[in-house]
Amino acid sequence: MNITSTRPPVAVAPWAEVVPGAGPMTMADYLAYPDGDGYRYELVDGVLVRMAGTRPEAGDVTRALLFPLAAYVQAHGLGVVTLPDEVYDFERTGQPNTGLLPDVGFYYASRMSQVTPHEPRPFAPDLAAEVAGGSQRQADMDAKARRYLRGGATLVWVVWPARRQVDVWRRDDRAPVVTLDDRDHLDGLDVVPGFTLPVALLLPSP
Repeated sequence: MNITSTRPPVAVAPWAEVVPGAGPMTMADYLAYPDGDGYRYELVDGVLVRMAGTRPEAGDVTRALLFPLAAYVQAHGLGVVTLPDEVYDFERTGQPNTGLLPDVGFYYASRMSQVTPHEPRPFAPDLAAEVAGGSQRQADMDAKARRYLRGGATLVWVVWPARRQVDVWRRDDRAPVVTLDDRDHLDGLDVVPGFTLPVALLLPSP
């Protein structure tokens, strides 16, 4: 996912740009906010932030992960894989007025009964994957990974197409537990048991 080029430092959500003129918001305000202007919006501690729409490279990487993961999850009845514009509400896990949109999300089948058709998913994803844009920094994406983990995610993947690497985060980690390169395999570990994917298949040709 790419962010806009004019992004001042923002402590609350350093991976994105604060929307000019937008005051503090609740989740209800956020869900009613108009879109369709080419941005993707998230809400972090009541602050509305935006990221530019997905560029082709990031879209290719997202699809290369989403399609095989969704097929595997469906074949094994493990749960639900979500698309890049689907909102997770972190209210119940200690982050009020916070809604995040992972590029790829997954949650267990046991949580499906908590989801209602016209509301965001009321929890953090069990697995969140983010594709870093060219202007996003390590510290930016580290902050977002920690947000997911504090909200209850068990596994976070941050894909760096330009570096040809994937950072793997686990619950309670302050730093990636491992950084994979294009010789390695992505592993669902105990979150998506049995799922593996060569990192090289996620990445554009060198």
